Amino acid sequence: MSVALKPLIGVDSDRVQLSALPPLSLYIHVPWCVRKCPYCDFNSHELRQKIPEREYVAALIADLEHALPQVWGRSVYSVFFGGGTPSLLSAAAVEDILSAVRARLRLVADAEITLEANPGTVEAQKFLGFRSAGVNRLSVGVQSLNPRYLKAIGRIHNEVEARRAIEIARCTFDRVNLDLMYALPEQSLDHATADMDAAIAYRPTHISAYHLTLEPNTLFHRYPPPLPDDDLSSAMQDAIEDRLVAAGYENYEVSAFAQPGQRCAHNLNYWHFGDYLGIGAGAHSKLSFADRIVRALCYKQPQQYMHEALAGAPTQEAHEVSARDLPFEFMLNALRLNEGFPLQLFEERTGLPRVTILATLDRVEREGLIERDHIRVRTSARGRRFLNDLLQRFLPDPA
Repeated sequence: MSVALKPLIGVDSDRVQLSALPPLSLYIHVPWCVRKCPYCDFNSHELRQKIPEREYVAALIADLEHALPQVWGRSVYSVFFGGGTPSLLSAAAVEDILSAVRARLRLVADAEITLEANPGTVEAQKFLGFRSAGVNRLSVGVQSLNPRYLKAIGRIHNEVEARRAIEIARCTFDRVNLDLMYALPEQSLDHATADMDAAIAYRPTHISAYHLTLEPNTLFHRYPPPLPDDDLSSAMQDAIEDRLVAAGYENYEVSAFAQPGQRCAHNLNYWHFGDYLGIGAGAHSKLSFADRIVRALCYKQPQQYMHEALAGAPTQEAHEVSARDLPFEFMLNALRLNEGFPLQLFEERTGLPRVTILATLDRVEREGLIERDHIRVRTSARGRRFLNDLLQRFLPDPA
């Protein structure tokens, strides 16, 4: 994705001053799942009855209306339905939401519109309806194509449903992403690579390959399953990356692999520290203004969110990101990209001069964690292996 860079026009010690606002995306959160996966730390809630679809769609539209003054006049370059399980919505509901978005925001003609879907016979039958509603990129969360590991990580679909969903998605959409995980409970290297080989055989345009991690506030964190050790996990990562690159996929971000010209525009905007407006229970926003950058989080409980939105009340709790926190927030995203970032992008997106980070860049370069010249910074092979350690170098010193 090309980035138009403009010069920084000024900054002071307490406030940022942006010369241009970054690209804007829209994120729409659907907080329900049939069953909560034991590794998932996203804001998702198990369905105990039918989704209150009409009420939730009305709440999303009301929330968008309330947020319009914050983004008035700005173009939106991508839309992403995440969750939870957005494919639990009907195609008619997705069409109503997108119609409301187009009526209220300046959605560019070629905007990437992604919807996350979980495999299953009933949901797979909806795929054509989602495309007719305006979705042009489908992300299918298969996680594994091996029944043993699907059971081990608590997925509700089986291998047959996963393969059928992929087949229908490939026939329905030009752009299809498959989400897969590795380093699963008691997984062997051969099984991890066989899983990836099976996914590659479907020739999706994009594959996201994630290392299973035990996140706080999850069942797996409380009751850890037997996982591969660090050496075996690293061997899995190397083998998976080699297979994907050999199959013609570009490893453009830590966990993202795309066929040429098929990178995920929405996620690229995150990694370039762009802006995004989030609507829906638990949705996050990051919005830039001339002199500040603001993060916000919508109420997580669906009923509270719907009540406040439909009452015309604010649905978010917001805070301004301090200038001292911005270097870490920028690097948390940009250093995930294998090609790195131009230093001028740091200035444009944070409103801070590059001198703010030069001492830290000098230090991590000496440690072999980054490579750079006078224009661009990128994470080294060593830095990618120790990315968390690299990112921590940019945390602000304790006050």
